Amino acid sequence: MTAQYIPLVVLLGVAGVLVVTFFLLSSILGKKNMTPTKAMPYESGMESHGAAGVRPSVKFYLTAILFVVFDVEAVFLYPWAIEYRSLGWAGLVMMLGFLVVLALGLLYVWKKGALEWE
Repeated sequence: MTAQYIPLVVLLGVAGVLVVTFFLLSSILGKKNMTPTKAMPYESGMESHGAAGVRPSVKFYLTAILFVVFDVEAVFLYPWAIEYRSLGWAGLVMMLGFLVVLALGLLYVWKKGALEWE
């Protein structure tokens, strides 16, 4: 090990020892009186009713996936918009092809009813 890394190793060692020491001191010296009020789950200041593990609708996942897909489109459009003059006609045709594929995807999603909430 070279001499440059010795201060880093010492720093990480001291930090690790301090973390372990503080956790041990906290568990030894800390109060441990658990009351029923502290054990009660807290949700919006009111008692929760019903199952806590209610699964969200698939529509939320579908909306998130569609958002990611069209967000990636924006990520690809930004560099093209910056460099479109230097790319020439080839860059324009390729980007128009990309946009057509995404528009067809949006049309398909729309026809399938994925964008409708009922």
